[in-house]
Amino acid sequence: MIPAEFQGRHYNEFVTFMPPVQRFLYGQGLGKAVEYVFQSQGRPNGYILGEDAGGAFVVGLRYGEGMLYTKDAGDHKVFWQGPSVGYDAGAEGSKAMVLVYNLHDPSDIYHRFGGVQGAAYFIGGLSVQFQTYGPVTLAVIRSGVGMRLGANVGYLKYTRSPTWNPL
Repeated sequence: MIPAEFQGRHYNEFVTFMPPVQRFLYGQGLGKAVEYVFQSQGRPNGYILGEDAGGAFVVGLRYGEGMLYTKDAGDHKVFWQGPSVGYDAGAEGSKAMVLVYNLHDPSDIYHRFGGVQGAAYFIGGLSVQFQTYGPVTLAVIRSGVGMRLGANVGYLKYTRSPTWNPL
């Protein structure tokens, strides 16, 4: 249950996202992926629309950029980069939508968020990954093209400006 003082800070239904997301992301199963995240995590109080690319052969890297949208704290440019390690090989480029939960201040996004990811991209694909840092949870939904198969553990560092350093 969301306290009354925060009721206006959250997006009510996944339908709220569908018009911009349908223009932004592509691929079958998108609506089901967003609905799954809403059912498992509840109502987000922000979201990021962006794009990223990643590649791996046991050790991997990912870089991306997008715009954080909130209902009550404005819009903010955000970049992300990070390493991963696991049984993972290939590369992909994706459109990304990140549903943001428990974000009390936009500056709370600028940290390292850890998570586990599994991906199966054969020409194209769709993936959902959950990342956490303290009380903030990110549900990363990617839809893209490439050839990648595997599972890894790693983190993404979200920053205000682009950097090549994933650490």
